Amino acid sequence: MDNFLQVNEHIHKADKTLFSFELLPPLKGQNFEHIQQAVDPLMEFNPAFVNVTYHQEEFVYKTLANGLIERKTVRKRPGTVGIAAALMYRYQVNVVPHIICGGFTREETENALIDLHFLGVKNLLVVRGDPQASMKQFQPEPGGHAHAIDLVKQINDLNNRIYLEEELLNVTATDFCIGVAGYPEKHIEAPNLESDLKYLKMKIDAGASFIVTQMFFDNRKYFDFVKRCRAFGIDVPIIPGLKPISSIGQLSTLPQTFNIDLPDELVKAVQACSDNKQVRQVGVEWAIAQSKELMANHAPVLHFYTMGRSDNVKKIAEAVF
Repeated sequence: MDNFLQVNEHIHKADKTLFSFELLPPLKGQNFEHIQQAVDPLMEFNPAFVNVTYHQEEFVYKTLANGLIERKTVRKRPGTVGIAAALMYRYQVNVVPHIICGGFTREETENALIDLHFLGVKNLLVVRGDPQASMKQFQPEPGGHAHAIDLVKQINDLNNRIYLEEELLNVTATDFCIGVAGYPEKHIEAPNLESDLKYLKMKIDAGASFIVTQMFFDNRKYFDFVKRCRAFGIDVPIIPGLKPISSIGQLSTLPQTFNIDLPDELVKAVQACSDNKQVRQVGVEWAIAQSKELMANHAPVLHFYTMGRSDNVKKIAEAVF
């Protein structure tokens, strides 16, 4: 159990850049073996923590013969809490489950946090979550949170023994280390970087104690983001998030989905590839160069978005760790 530390404790104790990665929960119907295929190859690099994302169930609205509209669930993923527990106790590794606004009431969030605390989880990454595919704008669950800062405040309340029900018996203070997302190239919904930093600072002031960035492919974006944060009074660890590009189609989907720019040199290298196998190699080489520069500039952790596959991340880790 000594391995189960808070993220900031790991960073404080380390004398070098640490390694971590993020997992997607498998689709409903797949079992833990699917996760093992992604995790097993990366454990030799002694990850400081493993993030486990959370995805709302996906639904569509169908018009019935009588004219009424019915909501139909079309996709589910196994629970993040269960996956986090399985990873912790199989691999003896720190886990950082995502806690999101979408799909949860405040009461359901509190119940999930109680379960995670019971399991010994020390860290959380708090994000609002994306809108449903069928919706243009994010809609909170009735009785749920609309913004990530409200989740941060609720978790911080539990850390201070403040629960939703004031008369709740046998309450215990949790000890979650709270992480939030940072956007070196601005959140897609923010009007500008200054506004984005203002809200990020509010989340730190509300109790968050580390930041994991959105993916970026130009390290200057990260270095500039860190400088801006420090000038804004944000002094918590800022962990760079990296994703090796892996398909030609990502030249259009990544900028559109994540509001990021791809460097010309990377775009030209990908466009020169004849198939996605060559693209994956270009992605590995680009991420190795990114990683080495980030390590040389004392990034606290390199955090990799695996998207459920780890062969390319393993090659990167072999080259830099």
